[in-house]
Amino acid sequence: MAKNRFPHVYQPLQVRGMHLKNRIQYSPIVSNHADFETGEVTHELFEFVSGQAKTGCALVTIGSTPINFAEGRDFFGCLNATGPKNIHGLAYLSREAHRWGCNLSAELTHAGQWGSGCLAMEGNGEKALVPSVVEGWHDPNAFRECTREDMDRILHEHVEAIKLLKASGFDCAMIHVAHGNFLSSFISTFFNQRTDEYGGSPENRWRYPLEVLKACREAAGEDFPLEMRFQGNEWIEGGTPLQERIEFLKRAQEYIDMVVVSTGTLFTNPAHAYNMPGYFVPECCNVDDAAAFKAACPDLIVSVVGGISTLEQAEEILASGKADMIAMAKALMSDPAYVVKGEQGREDDIAPCLRCQYCLRQVRETGHLEGCVNNPELGWEFRGGLIPTTNDRKVMIVGGGPAGMMAAQTLRKRGFTDVVLYDDHDELGGRLPEASALACKTGFRRYFDYMVRKTHECGARIQLGTHVTPETIRQEDPAVLICAIGSQPVALPIPGLGHCIGVDAADRGDVAIGKDVVICGAGASGAECAIHLAEQGHEVTLVDMRPVSEFGNDIMFLNKPMLDLALQDERITCIGDARIVEITDSAVIAQPATGDAIEIPYDTAVNALGYAPQTDVIEELTDVVPEAYVIGDAFRVATIGSATNKAYWVCRNL
Repeated sequence: MAKNRFPHVYQPLQVRGMHLKNRIQYSPIVSNHADFETGEVTHELFEFVSGQAKTGCALVTIGSTPINFAEGRDFFGCLNATGPKNIHGLAYLSREAHRWGCNLSAELTHAGQWGSGCLAMEGNGEKALVPSVVEGWHDPNAFRECTREDMDRILHEHVEAIKLLKASGFDCAMIHVAHGNFLSSFISTFFNQRTDEYGGSPENRWRYPLEVLKACREAAGEDFPLEMRFQGNEWIEGGTPLQERIEFLKRAQEYIDMVVVSTGTLFTNPAHAYNMPGYFVPECCNVDDAAAFKAACPDLIVSVVGGISTLEQAEEILASGKADMIAMAKALMSDPAYVVKGEQGREDDIAPCLRCQYCLRQVRETGHLEGCVNNPELGWEFRGGLIPTTNDRKVMIVGGGPAGMMAAQTLRKRGFTDVVLYDDHDELGGRLPEASALACKTGFRRYFDYMVRKTHECGARIQLGTHVTPETIRQEDPAVLICAIGSQPVALPIPGLGHCIGVDAADRGDVAIGKDVVICGAGASGAECAIHLAEQGHEVTLVDMRPVSEFGNDIMFLNKPMLDLALQDERITCIGDARIVEITDSAVIAQPATGDAIEIPYDTAVNALGYAPQTDVIEELTDVVPEAYVIGDAFRVATIGSATNKAYWVCRNL
């Protein structure tokens, strides 16, 4: 049984009046499914929270629930828990979580400085509240220092929110004191520059957050637990030292039952990247801070979040005593039955999180949480999942990369019995081997192994090492053709381009690579190749027409700050604003925007100038069958998530 393999993960825990069936918590995330104007519970939010509870975790904490809906939001579409009119919807959520044996909490927050964006969009002239207007950081036209009256009101609003959650059947409440929000900023040596009794010394900076926590404890009573979100590191220059944060926690533990240890500061780089860690940030990145908090406060329940993706990692953290709970988000979004599978001994069946951040791609724009590489239904739970086929037709898939593999698995799950997948390589995976090359991409490598295995197990007929032609398709005679043949390098008219090896070959290590390497093209693939080769000891020059600040701009925006830091490796030279005009057998010749052409000598030159769909081949293949679909990079060169999501929705709707 999995309980024997992961005994600490599946050990129950009592927190005041709340019984936790295991040690996994669904970390606060903002799905933005609540009504955009009112924050009321919608059908979409109900189904999303239901899906969270179904993962098998012991506790779901709904993210970013403002205690003042007018001034305290940092997201539109967040949940409203500010008055009696919300009690019906909140109770609806708590009852649904309880149906699945899960406890429900909400992250109560006042966005403080991070509310400026929402206030600006409201256009009512209100300024965001901060402990101090920090010169050079806050625009006085958009921010104002809070008054004593503001502080009293916000304390009261926290208390009223606690009472409302209790009345609505919630099992717990989280007080958000992290990431540079209102309460967190009081503690911060950077954001709090007040000169009254709430600024200056640590005791003064702690005074107001402790007043709020004390009032919340009194409102919660004896049986209602309180958790607090708290960061170990602000990741900004001039931020609060860890030891001072430990001393604050020693005071705060009088009022709370559990601390959830996070890191980083919102909307600032690279601190934001640590707050929502992608693959460039080390896995389990907050465990050391959590261990320091636990050592200082042994009686306080410590939960830790941050790049924890596997049950093996969770078990090691708990068994070592570094934390008492494990908070996950992206790993649980990747597989909607994550904790259930582990409990049933099916941990090899868990779809691994890549930490690619595809699920968060809409946050900066529309704010919707939508789709995952493994779980395209993420954010669309209200659509009801896969529908069994009523028209069992033969489907032929051409291409065994991420899109083709997702297509085969999806069709078989729907009940299509005659599914055949062709690929001209000897193994499945497409470009996953090179996409997994960076040392930090452990999640990608887990995903590669998982997808190949699950595709072979899905029941589709798989034909490898076969180049598909129109005649091949005619012989198979499918009712539906799905073209997932990927893309090919862009053929640019640069003299001598044939001297280069492809970026895919460089990533995979298919060919010997010399000491000095010049990479032509600084998109995501070229930039990551530069980092990969530098890690192996090569001296790398990265050249592109775009400015250096835009190198890797096609990467997920949350990963861009860490990519920029990695490109500062002493073995990497970045040359921007330079057009490659010729490649000889020993040098890349580039013409800067101003000045004379430069020659960059190389032992190995790499073509990373981009990929494009094979339009002629696609048209030739799809013309054979009246019903044909194009997916993956054959449709549009983009991310793994784009490929698998397109594949899923095409096959879901067949």
